[in-house]
Amino acid sequence: MHPIQENKMGIKPIPSLVLSMSFPIMISMMVQALYNIVDSIFLAQYSEVALTAVSLAFPMQNLLIAVAVGTSLGVNSLLARKLGAKDYVGAEKAANNGLTLSFFSWILFAILGLFFSKTFFGFFTDDANLLQMGTQYVTICFFFSFAIFVDITCERILQATGDTIHPMIIQSTGAIINIILDPILIFGLFGFPSMGVLGAAIATVIGQHVASLLAIYYVRKNKEVKIRAKYFKLEKRTVIDIYAVGLPSIIMQAIGTIMTTSLNKLLISFGTAAVSVFGVYFRLQSLVFMPIFGLNSGMIPVLGFNYGAKNPKRMMETIKVGLIVSLLIMTTGFAIFRFLPGTLLSWFNASDEMMAIGKIALPRISLCYISAGICIALGALFQAVGDGYISILISITRQLVFLLPVAYLLGHFFGLDAVWYAFIIAESSALGLSLFFFFRVYKKRIQPLYATSQVYFSD
Repeated sequence: MHPIQENKMGIKPIPSLVLSMSFPIMISMMVQALYNIVDSIFLAQYSEVALTAVSLAFPMQNLLIAVAVGTSLGVNSLLARKLGAKDYVGAEKAANNGLTLSFFSWILFAILGLFFSKTFFGFFTDDANLLQMGTQYVTICFFFSFAIFVDITCERILQATGDTIHPMIIQSTGAIINIILDPILIFGLFGFPSMGVLGAAIATVIGQHVASLLAIYYVRKNKEVKIRAKYFKLEKRTVIDIYAVGLPSIIMQAIGTIMTTSLNKLLISFGTAAVSVFGVYFRLQSLVFMPIFGLNSGMIPVLGFNYGAKNPKRMMETIKVGLIVSLLIMTTGFAIFRFLPGTLLSWFNASDEMMAIGKIALPRISLCYISAGICIALGALFQAVGDGYISILISITRQLVFLLPVAYLLGHFFGLDAVWYAFIIAESSALGLSLFFFFRVYKKRIQPLYATSQVYFSD
C-alpha cells in the first residue's frame, strides 16, 4: 500500500529541498569523478601509452554511459510525474520497464565490446601496444556492463521518490572499491600480477557489480515503488514516455561521443601528448561538472513532480535555486583551471610536452564554464516537462555545428593552441539557445499553470 502523506517534493521549502535532493547526488558523483581522476593518475604512473589508451577509450565509455543515464533519466522524469499525479500503477510500470530496458541495453553493448573495440582503436592508431591496451579496456568494460546499467537505473528510481541518500551510498561504495583495487591490479601489489590497463578495467567492473547489488537491495526496500515481475513486460506507452525524455539525453551524450572521437582524431595529428592532455582535462573537469549534473538530477524530480501537481511557483523557485548554485560552482571551477593548470597537470606525471600544451589548454577551455553551468541548470526544466528535443537541438548546435568545425578551422590555420577557443565559441551559442527556449517553454508550459491551478502548495 502506498503512503497517504504528501510527498516532500510538493511541500518542503524549495531551497532546502533542492539542496537536500541534490547534495547527496553531487557528493556521490564527485566521488565517481575522483575515481576517474585517480584511475588516470595511476595509469599515467604506469605509462603515458596507458594514459593515452584510456583517453582514446573515453568516447566509447561515454556512449555506454549515454544510454544508461539517458534511459534512467527518462525513467526518473516519468516516475516523478506519475507520483506527482498520484498514479502509482504508472509509477511502478515506469520503474520496472526501466529495468527491462537496462537488460536489452547491456546486450547491445556486450556485442559492441566483443566485436568492434579493435576496429574503433584502429581508427586512431596502428601502434600495436596502444591498440592492445585500448581494446582490452573497452572489451572488459562493455562485456561486463550489465551492472552499471542496473546500478544507474536503480539510483534514478530512488531519486525520483525523493531518496537521495542511498544513491550516494551506492555510487560512493562502488567508486571507493575501484580506487582501492586500481593500484593493486594495475601495479601488481599483494601478490597480484601487474596488469596495467587490463587491471584498471577489472577494478572498474568489480566496483560496478558491488554497486549494482547495493542498488537492487535499496530499491527492493523502497516504500513508494516496488519491483514487480508483472511490470517487467515492456508496455508501449510507458516505453515511449521513458524515451520521450531519455532519447534526447542519449542523443545529446552520443553527440558528445562523436565530438570527442573527432577531436581526438584532430589532436592525435599534433601528437599523442595532445590526446593525453585532452583526456586529463576531461577527467579534471568532471570534478566541476559532476556536481552540476548532480544538481540537475536533483532538480528534475522536483520540477517533474510539481509540473505534474500543477504548481508553477515551486517550479520557478527550483530553477532560481539551481541557477544560483550552478554559478557558484562554475565560478570556482573557472578560478582553479585559470590559476592552477600546472598543479593539476603535475598530478598526472605530465611530460614537458604535456605540461606546455596543458598550461594553455586548461585556462582557455575554462572560460566557457559559467555559460555551461547556466545551460545545464536550464536543461533540467526541458527534461522534466518532457521537451527533451530542445536539449538535442542545443547539443547538436554546440558540438557539431560550432565546436567541431571551428576546432578544425582553428587547428588548420592557427595550430594546436587555438583549438581550445572553439569550446568558448560553442558554449556561447548554447547559452543563447538555452535562454531562447527557456522563455518559450515558460510561456507554453509554466505560465498557463498559474491561470489553471486552483490549489497551491504552501512552502
